[in-house]
Amino acid sequence: MTDAARIRSDIVEVGRRLYGRGLIAGNEGNVSVRDGDRLYITPAGVCKGFLKPEDVVTTDLEGRPTGGGRASTEVMMHTAVYRRRADALAVVHAHPPTATAFAVAGIPLDRPLIAEGVVTLGAVPVIPYGMPSTADLAQNVERAICEAHGLLLANHGALTVGENVYRAWERMETLEQLARVSLVTRTLGQSNLLPVPDVERLDKMRAAAGYPAPVCVDCPSCGGTVPVSGPDRVMLSRDDLVRLVTEAVERFGS
Repeated sequence: MTDAARIRSDIVEVGRRLYGRGLIAGNEGNVSVRDGDRLYITPAGVCKGFLKPEDVVTTDLEGRPTGGGRASTEVMMHTAVYRRRADALAVVHAHPPTATAFAVAGIPLDRPLIAEGVVTLGAVPVIPYGMPSTADLAQNVERAICEAHGLLLANHGALTVGENVYRAWERMETLEQLARVSLVTRTLGQSNLLPVPDVERLDKMRAAAGYPAPVCVDCPSCGGTVPVSGPDRVMLSRDDLVRLVTEAVERFGS
């Protein structure tokens, strides 16, 4: 099997898994893989659970088709990720129901509830709403993807990345599992977070376990191609910093 045939086959398999697990419905979702200066991406207006390898569309890294078919209307969002993330060779966008509910509610999945979430995902922020298939959405993703392997898209869905399409798929499934656990703990009224020392140990295990920190390119905040987080360094967004300071003042202020 050629590399191109393997990539097409892998995208078809991940589309089948997304549909089979109920992480997409109807014609929702899109999957892409970057291979050098070529992008393989799912087509527009087709159920991703019933794709054939020949349905996968090829484009350049700007999203311009290089063959037949019509690329996903979200191709701008995918190319935005690849511009910023040197380590990302695959993107999965889906509408997992529970995680999407958190996105609609504006609640990030950033609490250390389960070890798998800490190691494979890290904190998953909510990014501002952007109309689907528009430059606004692509820009919102581009601004946030340097600092995360997964994003919640406000009032829309979720996006995950990986060094291959199966890693991106794994993160999407883990994201939905984390959302389910978080929802149930909130319903039960009790969320026992992992102890801080254990979270620190899990952070240090990430790279050795095959889950290194994000690597960004020409990031507006860090200014270069560098890991934006790691065991000895954590970067917070402005919103996260404001939230933490506000919580500290409310808790400890007089």
